[in-house]
Amino acid sequence: MINLQDKKIALIIAYKDFRDEEYLIPKQIFEARGAEVLTVSTSKGQAKGVFGAEADVDILIQDLDAENFDAIVFIGGQGIARHIDDPIFHETAQGALRAGKILGAICIAPCILAKAGILENKKATAWHSEMDKTTIKILEDNRAVFTDEPVVIDGNIITANGPTSAEEFAKRLTEMLE
Repeated sequence: MINLQDKKIALIIAYKDFRDEEYLIPKQIFEARGAEVLTVSTSKGQAKGVFGAEADVDILIQDLDAENFDAIVFIGGQGIARHIDDPIFHETAQGALRAGKILGAICIAPCILAKAGILENKKATAWHSEMDKTTIKILEDNRAVFTDEPVVIDGNIITANGPTSAEEFAKRLTEMLE
């Protein structure tokens, strides 16, 4: 098993309506391997997931310094959609990239990376359905190369397409941290 004892990971969630399993499964996998995992959001207190999960917020996103982490991970869910155009979220992602950190996003959160200009000419995936291809359009409009796979890695950027990919996303990110 990969040991992450000296690693520090920031999981960025919406304060309301983050996707429970996209947060809980990676957090559990990272912590089981010894990583220090901190939860980041827009408000202090207890963030609430779509299905009722609760997460204690450790750091406000505006106070997050990517230099202090090995990986910065944006978690999906309905609530994160409110932050797709948020300059603080964009700056956080750009800061992680500038600092050479691993940058992850799952579900609709890859749209944040796309809007931040990070996915230009990079392969990425995101949640979509037959009825709703909005995320694909956002990625392609921002010059990302949409790849219809559960998990996509391009350099130090890892994206995943949603809740069913949460475990694979976490395991692949763990391998990247090794």
